[in-house]
Amino acid sequence: MKYYSRILLFILPIFSLWSCEEDTISEDGRDTSALLKFQFKFDSTQVRLDGFGQEVEVPEGHAAICPDFNSMSVHYIEFVPTETTMVGEGAVVYKGKSQTSQVSTQFDEAIVFDEAIQSDEGEVFLEVPLKDLPVGTYKYLRVSVTYQNADVKFNLLNLSDLSEFLPDGLYNQSGTLSSFIGFNTYIGSHQVKNYSVDVNTEKEQGFWMFESDLDFGDPYIQAAYESANPVPVVQGQAPAGATTVVNLLEQFGVTVPQGSCIVTGKLTEPLVITEETDEDKLVTLSFSVNDSFEWEEVIENGEWDIDATGQFEEPVVDMGLRGLMVEVQ
Repeated sequence: MKYYSRILLFILPIFSLWSCEEDTISEDGRDTSALLKFQFKFDSTQVRLDGFGQEVEVPEGHAAICPDFNSMSVHYIEFVPTETTMVGEGAVVYKGKSQTSQVSTQFDEAIVFDEAIQSDEGEVFLEVPLKDLPVGTYKYLRVSVTYQNADVKFNLLNLSDLSEFLPDGLYNQSGTLSSFIGFNTYIGSHQVKNYSVDVNTEKEQGFWMFESDLDFGDPYIQAAYESANPVPVVQGQAPAGATTVVNLLEQFGVTVPQGSCIVTGKLTEPLVITEETDEDKLVTLSFSVNDSFEWEEVIENGEWDIDATGQFEEPVVDMGLRGLMVEVQ
């Protein structure tokens, strides 16, 4: 009896290991444990592109800066095999949650922002089974960008017109911009940085919220300002169609829906997936933030100027990312 017990004790661990190995093999023979892992990179030195993928400068009469990104959110990721593959005809490996649109827009759905994945650069924000990517060769990637959160610098002018106790202006101040550049987004209560604002409705592409963090340099003035402005958040809307969406494949007849933000980027090397591919793949989405925050200039100084009295403003016109490069390791 002891002899048989010893045999069973020896065999069972081997059988258990063999069973675990079998569990990682799908019906088509592919390893189910391997993962596609995605992370962001925000590069202010990457080439600044227009909507057709051509290098472009900031237009005359406008100015722009490179925001300091805190986080981003995407709604859709599609691997694209050829230059003529239409949107949705590639390998879609991720799609975020959406709901039926409740307002009148060209889109039947709205992204549910409260359930979207947000991530800073260098963090793996999504893991997808590699087996979800069909065998084939992929040269491009399409990503639907829905949200950006970034810090920007600005000047607040003519404060002394509001009160003799205030300085004439505050320069090189910091603020945090939340921009919603997806096709249509339902937003509940949204925290820009330190403060939350109840939106509770859908917003089209180009809606933004800006939270200022003013430094008066005087504790008494600072306290008085914060008391008078308990929630220092303003809201705005960029013009329809003003958000740049880079589509490298436009020249091949591939279009993206107007008002969406499906950015197309080329892989640095084609990704070849075979039935024997069994290792994790790290996919880095490197976005160009080179002068990606753009406004119309009133004061020609290359700085975003906000007038405290409301007599003039330098309206935000474009928050679109300026290109995408994709590296798979």
